[in-house]
Order: sequence, then structure tokens, then C-alpha cells
Amino acid sequence: MPKLPVLSGKKVAKALSRVGFLVDHQTGSHIIMRCEGKSTLTVSVPNHRELKPGTLRGIIRQAGLTVEEFVGLL
Repeated sequence: MPKLPVLSGKKVAKALSRVGFLVDHQTGSHIIMRCEGKSTLTVSVPNHRELKPGTLRGIIRQAGLTVEEFVGLL
């Protein structure tokens, strides 16, 4: 398993947009993204300068991706 890079919320949102997620709205400092094909798949991305590794891993898991697939999107 590759080591998770240190990323900002905006970079994570940009990577998720490459696999079909669109920005639905923003509430406070969290970007809410929905998958194009599945209206029930929603991911909340904190818009912070650096995301903690556990938070990033949770976002990747919620999006239905592996760490390798996510790192390939960057």
C-alpha cells in the first residue's frame, strides 16, 4: 500500500472530479460532492490546507476507490 501524500481539500476535490464526482454545494468549510451516475453516493471533503491521513483515507473509502487508484488520479 503506498503512503498517502499530504494534500489540500481542493486537490482532493479535483482528483475526485476526475472519476465522476461533481461539486454539489459547500457548507462552511466542507465541499459536498456527488457522483454523476449515483445520486446516493455523497462525499464530504474538508476544504483545509492539509488533510490528516485518516481523514483522507476515509474520503477515499467513501468514494469507493483504493489508495492506489486515488494516487493515480493525482
